[in-house]
Amino acid sequence: MKSSRRAGERSPQPTTIEVRGARVHNLKNIDVSVPLGRLVGIAGVSGSGKSSLALGVLYAEGSRRYLDALSTYTRRRIAQYERAKVDEVLHVPAALSLRQRQATPSVHSTFGTASELLNYLRIMFSRLASHECPNGHHVPPTMNVALGLPITCPVCAASFCAPGAEELAFNSTGACPTCGGTGVVHAVDKSSLVPDESLSIDQGAVASWRQLMWKLMIQIVRELGVRTDVPFCELTAKERDIVFHGPAEKRHILYQSPKTGEAVELDFTYFNAIYTVENALSKVTDEKGLKRIAKFLTDRTCPDCGGTRLSARARSPLIDHLSLADVTEFTLAELPGWIAWVPEISPDEISGIAESVVEEMREPIQRLMQLGLGYLTLDRASATLSTGELQRVQLARAVRNRTTGALYVLDEPSIGLHPTNIDGLLGVMGDLLEDGNSVVVVDHDIRVLREADHLIEMGPRSGAQGGTVIAQGTVEEVERTKDSRIAAFLSGERHVRVRERATSDAMFDEGTIHMETGPIHTVGPLSVDIPYGRLTTVSGVSGSGKTTLVLESLIPALRPLKAHAKLPAHVRRIEPGRVEQVNLIDADPIGVNVRSTVSTYSGVLDELRRAFAATPEAKARELGAGAFSYNTGSLRCPTCDGTGQISLDVQFLPDVDIPCPTCHGSRYAPEAYEITRAVPDGSESERIALPDLLECTVDEAMGYVGDVRKVAARLQILRDLGLGYLTLGEATPALSGGEAQRLKLASELKRDQSDTLFAFDEPTIGLHPLDVEVLLGVLQRLVDNGATVVVIEHDLDVIANSDYLIDMGPEGGQNGGRIVAAGTPEQVARVARSRTAPYIRVELAAPATPSQTGGHA
Repeated sequence: MKSSRRAGERSPQPTTIEVRGARVHNLKNIDVSVPLGRLVGIAGVSGSGKSSLALGVLYAEGSRRYLDALSTYTRRRIAQYERAKVDEVLHVPAALSLRQRQATPSVHSTFGTASELLNYLRIMFSRLASHECPNGHHVPPTMNVALGLPITCPVCAASFCAPGAEELAFNSTGACPTCGGTGVVHAVDKSSLVPDESLSIDQGAVASWRQLMWKLMIQIVRELGVRTDVPFCELTAKERDIVFHGPAEKRHILYQSPKTGEAVELDFTYFNAIYTVENALSKVTDEKGLKRIAKFLTDRTCPDCGGTRLSARARSPLIDHLSLADVTEFTLAELPGWIAWVPEISPDEISGIAESVVEEMREPIQRLMQLGLGYLTLDRASATLSTGELQRVQLARAVRNRTTGALYVLDEPSIGLHPTNIDGLLGVMGDLLEDGNSVVVVDHDIRVLREADHLIEMGPRSGAQGGTVIAQGTVEEVERTKDSRIAAFLSGERHVRVRERATSDAMFDEGTIHMETGPIHTVGPLSVDIPYGRLTTVSGVSGSGKTTLVLESLIPALRPLKAHAKLPAHVRRIEPGRVEQVNLIDADPIGVNVRSTVSTYSGVLDELRRAFAATPEAKARELGAGAFSYNTGSLRCPTCDGTGQISLDVQFLPDVDIPCPTCHGSRYAPEAYEITRAVPDGSESERIALPDLLECTVDEAMGYVGDVRKVAARLQILRDLGLGYLTLGEATPALSGGEAQRLKLASELKRDQSDTLFAFDEPTIGLHPLDVEVLLGVLQRLVDNGATVVVIEHDLDVIANSDYLIDMGPEGGQNGGRIVAAGTPEQVARVARSRTAPYIRVELAAPATPSQTGGHA
């Protein structure tokens, strides 16, 4: 049967993705056309629906439909998205995404493993290296390895099999047996076990017993002849030896419970102060458990592998007299020159393999270099990489396969990027488009948005007041759109200027925090002064040492002072001035599951439970405040146990979380709706129940419970933080990084902070310029309360509004790690060696337009 369509007659190719009736999260049944084969930017204030459209609709449907084409057997083994709440999505290609929030890297993860370059190097050292025979002789490279045949040593005639690529992996059989492939070993820090020797053992002098072991260990050590009622410093050498090194002897004791007074006879084994920590360490299964005992440990480089993570056998293959461990010490920029040499020095019979491996490595190396990561060494632990560095590694991995016809959805790819790195990011997106792909990017960076072929702006505000398309078209068309909230920033007519900065002459009038450090990582010795009671921003290109200066030096140096603990080994001197408290406000998620909500974290729910328990209906039913807890109270929904949702196992399809069919997501049983409070200034019949209140936004709730003083005060703080659009029952793990940071500040804004230093790690993550205005207002309130604020930041609006700048660099890695400039923004802008200076000059030259409306108000 002949086709009804003649050869050469084809329907025109679709030019847009057609979205009809999208209702994901706060999207209000929107219709939108997304051009294919173009760079499409999605803008809007926080919570306006950008990610809901990009990830919740476009990516979710693009990836789901591709996976639907796979076999049932395969789909069962792949995490899948449920069908998006949308009437219709036409012409959506197979989709890949780059998400803002990265998973916490494993202790076995390095830049080499994350970028997958180490996989190629392991193949190279397995197939192309000179291998060591059992008698210690190195055998020249041979094709036998690739063929899976034994190798015969020409010196001693020993026959052996070379290690495969898997046997060269430090997260597998190639791991050093001493450190388990981490490169470090934990040792008990004896000085931390008894931090205050003026206390007696009875008073808790032995911290490891007090925090990790039964208190009856004090009774046992007394049985062993140690005085427990005198200051620890007065103990004899023999007594101290029993405390720290005493043998694990079993003792029969009479133990009396301090709570009940009941006495029981026990046979209990003595754990000395050091073994108490070692025993706890042996039972650690996760980072949380390790954190509990970290104060008693010191980390040192593994003595067996020298920090390389590899076993002796995995370190034995050599190429050009270098081991795999030696090559992983190369920076990314050094690697291309070495791998290009490998085919030339390989025997002819395996040179083809060498050329093939090298060719495969060129593309990922080029991408990573393009994104400005040339300064990173392959053995750099992923846990020490910044958010921006991790983001770029993932981006390079996602785009290096040179696909065509795919949809790439990038969520805030400019996070953590210095202005100099934005060009590389734009270059990568340009390459994707040239290969015939479509790119949708959710971002707030004005330089990124200006490069878009097509812009879609969501809004007008956040939460329930957002979820609609308020402007779309080319950048020029959006700039002319009256309702657009990004237009003035795109055109350059408006810039964020919201605070009066300190002058150079008065900068240090309130005092100085002085710190001196020795070299660590790629950061050289530093001597730094931070003005007290000011907003200080630490800037610089990626890898220049910002995180090392603030998070690995300043914060750890200030925190031990109150506890009279030791300074970090590389910190030589710290003069804290009046600082007694240190608060690190980072973008880590709040809570781990849906039971943590805005109302519980802010403390609002505790006060609301008391208020509802005080109503006549609650008293008549003898319901206390505890009954109103959706986690443990008697009024929680019995079907979902207060989570508001249940998970359905639908066999080969992905598990689906759906609203609880009993409470419909409210978390409460029907009886909770029978307990109501009168609405202030409302009619006699206008009342509200607690479940209904938790469905309100912060702004809406103010009208219902403004008469509860503590609740109103806390809600007002959330509004001041620009979070009035969040619902009280919203799960905190789902909040963006910027929202999480501001919520963490909720308890800090209404007290004197003259003894406190606040450190922020890139607080503008995910923030629209209007949200940055709100953030700067919050930082100003902290300064007004006497706090010293230190911010790690690339955002030029924050830099231009700072009192003092410390610019690190000049480059990243070995070519950075120094303070290249310090002073006011104007002073730093004049420093020729600073990579940030040219961008500051442009920003300061822009007209200072007054702040209009802050955030979402």
